[in-house]
Amino acid sequence: MLTVAIIGRPNVGKSTLFNRLVGKKLAIVHDMPGVTRDRKMAPAKFKDLDLELIDTAGYEYSTTDNMESRMWRQTQMAIAEADVCLFLFDARSGVQPYDEQFADLIRRTHKPVILLANKCEGKQQENGIGEAYKLGLGDPIIFSAEHGIGFDALYVELMHLDEAKQKKEAETNQVKSIGAIPEDFETTNDNKPIQVAFIGRPNVGKSTLVNALLGDERMLTGPEAGMTRDAITTEWKWGGHQFKLVDTAGLRRQAKVVGSLEKMSVESTMYAANMAQVAVLVLDADAVLDKQDLTIARKVLEEGRALVIAVNKWDIAKRKETLEKLNYKLETSLTQGEGVPTVTISALKKEGLDKLMRAILKVYERWNMRIPTAPLNKWFADVQEQNPAPLGKNKRRIKLKYIT
Repeated sequence: MLTVAIIGRPNVGKSTLFNRLVGKKLAIVHDMPGVTRDRKMAPAKFKDLDLELIDTAGYEYSTTDNMESRMWRQTQMAIAEADVCLFLFDARSGVQPYDEQFADLIRRTHKPVILLANKCEGKQQENGIGEAYKLGLGDPIIFSAEHGIGFDALYVELMHLDEAKQKKEAETNQVKSIGAIPEDFETTNDNKPIQVAFIGRPNVGKSTLVNALLGDERMLTGPEAGMTRDAITTEWKWGGHQFKLVDTAGLRRQAKVVGSLEKMSVESTMYAANMAQVAVLVLDADAVLDKQDLTIARKVLEEGRALVIAVNKWDIAKRKETLEKLNYKLETSLTQGEGVPTVTISALKKEGLDKLMRAILKVYERWNMRIPTAPLNKWFADVQEQNPAPLGKNKRRIKLKYIT
């Protein structure tokens, strides 16, 4: 499988190309520059090629430790992981200073690069295509991610790189002794991974928590609220179980959601929560189960997902007051969530993470339990005795025969 990083300055069409190759609208696409902040990964089938795609944040140079510099570090990680980089530039606006700076940095990595002159839907882009040669990245492919132009030429380039990678791997394998069992050999597990979505209000520490579990700066984090915009999925293994951890954008009260971009982020978060088997509602210890937290919890339970409540920032919390408030809110305002496990953690200090994972596995096992028909029907008969079914149109009692 070829790992492909899609790179370039903001708003050149990287997420549009990512979605087109994946075949789904996984990445949020918007006219506003800088929508993508984290690196988003997904498998793709491009004709007969198997690809692992990485969508990246646009390159913006910064010397201080701000959001732009942290976004750039995420892009650097993506380039390091990739076998090949797809460098996009906007042919309509021509080569910009950031394109030249980025191209200079990419050349130093010595990674294979395919140059795509994107947004070439008309003839007015010819000047921009000519300017591409000063980037020093070879001949540009005339391309349009949105209109499907240039994909055959891109396929040919990727096919040659894939063949070269396979040849190199075959030569490496020949060096290994025949019949030797690799050190990392383990029995295959056919069980599907458990999908766990981390949801909650903005700035409660969801991305920090996912990074702490992974032991890697996989998600972009910082003091700024609302840093995560897309739902980012990462595969992970813990305690012999396979997981798909989904970091999501923070959910504000519906009245405060403004602009099409934030609405798209909310839709992405709710879709991730609805598709997950387990939703972890991350709370700030300073404001546990406020009105918005209760709204999110109710939506998860109504959708029929397993719920775990993680109280974050426990290292700086007023513990006795927080626990009293949490228990009171659970008893009075979330009665339908009786039995929902609550775990106290500190994502920043990496405390309580094993306890959280055990709670996730326990609630998943309970959620996935199948109740036999016989005991279920006995319970059903008792319920009907206490609460008889209503009369039908013919004044006869409706007969409910069985439940499964």
